[in-house]
Amino acid sequence: MLLDISSLPLAFEFTSPGPILIELGPFTIRWYGLLIASAVLIGVTLSRYLASRRHINPDIPGDFALWLVVAAIPSARLYYVLFEWEQYAQRPGDIIAIWKGGIAIHGAIIGGTLAALIFARIQKISFWQLADLVAPSVILGQAIGRWGNFFNSEAFGAPTNLPWKLLIPVENRPPDYQNFAYFHPTFLYESLWNLMVFGLLMTLFFRDLKRPRLKAGTLFLVYMVAYSAGRVWIEGLRTDSLMLGPLRMAQAISLLGMALGLAGLAWVYLLRRSLPDVVSASSDNNATSENTQR
Repeated sequence: MLLDISSLPLAFEFTSPGPILIELGPFTIRWYGLLIASAVLIGVTLSRYLASRRHINPDIPGDFALWLVVAAIPSARLYYVLFEWEQYAQRPGDIIAIWKGGIAIHGAIIGGTLAALIFARIQKISFWQLADLVAPSVILGQAIGRWGNFFNSEAFGAPTNLPWKLLIPVENRPPDYQNFAYFHPTFLYESLWNLMVFGLLMTLFFRDLKRPRLKAGTLFLVYMVAYSAGRVWIEGLRTDSLMLGPLRMAQAISLLGMALGLAGLAWVYLLRRSLPDVVSASSDNNATSENTQR
């Protein structure tokens, strides 16, 4: 006789209250938008604090925050729309309806990284130092933003009867799963994973303050490896993966991110060489001392 684990004392059913937080006539505040705005504000505050702890001008990550938002959110949306073009070609007005969900974090990472390279080049500062300062904020923002998927009843996993299950309304279920009510809460898995990665990055950061050992770029490379490792297995549970033929794009890009991150760490700590930067080694040192010190 099989045990019905859904009746266990620790069973917990996640049920979204809906995507809208407040609606007063034409005035609407959606959970998704609130979470994104909160993630940005918290991220800017954190990156400024981390900069000050490293005796770097906190205005540097503060100024970059605008670049990051302007580049990352449209890139995340564009990435998603391109892979779901059949759907949006029929409803082009929904392309800009970001409040309905449908952004891809890998698109945001690509756009944000390009923005960081350009910003660092213009400001004549080290890209890797900038990346290390914002990496904890980025992963924390991802942990917060994933809850937008919960409120929108999207980005969930395969059907399950685990004690921690997610109720999905009929209208949000894929056609092949109309007869299933409960699904893996992959938003929760990824949010918790991201919080663990955030804890790892913050631990490395504060240990390095006491005994400086980390090379520039280490925190960003660890972020790439750790986040990507979690995304590989979590993506395998989802029912709405962006596909390129038989490939789940998020898994393919995550594997590439892990490979690049591990290669970068090996370059720095095994070969004992500095990572190539957007400014020369000599100008990088000068720019850091002249432009980022308080």
